[in-house]
Amino acid sequence: MISVVVIGARGYTGAELLPLLYRHPEFEIVAVGSGSATGDYVYEHVDGMEGCGLLFSEIRPVTLEQYQADACVLALPNGFAAGFVSALNEHKADTVVVDLSADHRFDPAWIYGQPERFSDQIAGANRIANPGCYATGAQLALVPVLDQLIGVPTAFGVSGYSGAGKTPSRKNDIDVLEDNLLPYSLADHLHEKEISHHLGRDARLLPHVAPFFRGISLTIAAELECPQTPEQLMAVYSKFYTDSPLIEVKLEPPEVAGVRGSHKLILGGFTVSKVNPQRIALVSVLDNLLKGAATQAVQNLNLAFGLDPLAGLE
Repeated sequence: MISVVVIGARGYTGAELLPLLYRHPEFEIVAVGSGSATGDYVYEHVDGMEGCGLLFSEIRPVTLEQYQADACVLALPNGFAAGFVSALNEHKADTVVVDLSADHRFDPAWIYGQPERFSDQIAGANRIANPGCYATGAQLALVPVLDQLIGVPTAFGVSGYSGAGKTPSRKNDIDVLEDNLLPYSLADHLHEKEISHHLGRDARLLPHVAPFFRGISLTIAAELECPQTPEQLMAVYSKFYTDSPLIEVKLEPPEVAGVRGSHKLILGGFTVSKVNPQRIALVSVLDNLLKGAATQAVQNLNLAFGLDPLAGLE
């Protein structure tokens, strides 16, 4: 079995990732780090961990050496990964590290963990930066037409409030969100920078929070070099993702309800302007906690260890 340590597992993403790793046929969780729940049984806090005898531990960079695991998943807030990575570099540099934060998504020494685009690079890698949720949905919506894009594409994004994490703020305050739609970071959002960086061209992201808990819907507007029809776009996207079983392509617009609790990302709603058929729109939906985070982490671990990319996700 491949031993895995998960650090920062009390967040929403950690709560999705732990059951996937616990049920995985090839991975064994050997330690789970959480300062706020130290000493408690994991199953007391995380659904799907029934029968697991592990306790939450307070894992710090100075104590990480004692675990000597094959893999380490960092499910920490942005800005907290460096100490753990330094400790691993010093004591067990061959450990496969998957960082769910944004700390290494722009670091050329790390592989950007988007399996549908970079599986060859992820295979055998030991430093993998898990993509952001908005960034996953927007990039996978634009990549099939990347070589045809004119100008700057725009993604209007709406996320469930789980995307704002557990730290109290207006973006996860149910009273604020009730019967409301909350726009935020309408320029220079971190995921906007991530999308642009990994597409190799500028893109816009207009993020909003809605009063549902999980899921993301992105409506993409772009202009292409040549006139299109919805059927032509459907054919292009279907061919591009033929070998990507977690990407579903459909003609009609997908909805958040269709991916809630699912490992899939769905692309659809292909629309072409009658006035200017070079202008297109489409919709990308995914579960921000799964395909936007935990599912991709499992895919990346599978690829890093030479396993079936979908192992543990059936």
